[in-house]
Amino acid sequence: IEALKNKDMKTLSGYVHPDKGVRFSPYAYVEKEKDVVLTAKQIEKAMESSEVYLWGNYDGSGEPIELKFSDYYDRFVYDSDFESADYIGFNKTFKSGNTINNAREVYPEAIIVEYHIPYIDPKYEGMDWRSLRLVFEEKNGVWYLTGIIHDEWTI
Repeated sequence: IEALKNKDMKTLSGYVHPDKGVRFSPYAYVEKEKDVVLTAKQIEKAMESSEVYLWGNYDGSGEPIELKFSDYYDRFVYDSDFESADYIGFNKTFKSGNTINNAREVYPEAIIVEYHIPYIDPKYEGMDWRSLRLVFEEKNGVWYLTGIIHDEWTI
C-alpha cells in the first residue's frame, strides 16, 4: 500500500505475479476477459507511458474509461488515502454497492486485502465510500499481486 501511495512503480513491480501480471478492475465486478492486465515490466514504466487503455465503462453513464495509466491510477487506484483507511480486512468485504463483487469467483485461491474508507465527506452520509482490494496469489511459496480492484458507491 505504501508503494501505491508513493506511486513507486519500481517497488510495486517487484510484487507483480511473474506469469499472470496484475489485473486492474475499476469497480467490484472483475471482468476477467476485458480488464487490463499489465506485466511487472509494464508497471515499472506505467506512470510515464502515454498509451491509452480501455479500462472498462464508467458506472452510471456506461461511457468507456479510456485513460493513460497515470490518469486511471489517480481515479481508480489511489483516489483516497488508503494507507490511512479506517478498516483493513483480510478476505473480508466491508461494503458493497450495486456492482456485484465477484472477486472470490475470479480469484478462488487468493488472499484479498481490502482497505476501506467509509466516507470522504460527512455530508454525503457514506455515499462516497471507497475500497481498494489488493489480490495476492501464491506461486512456489511466494505471494504475488495479481489484482487491484477499486470499489465505491455506485448508482
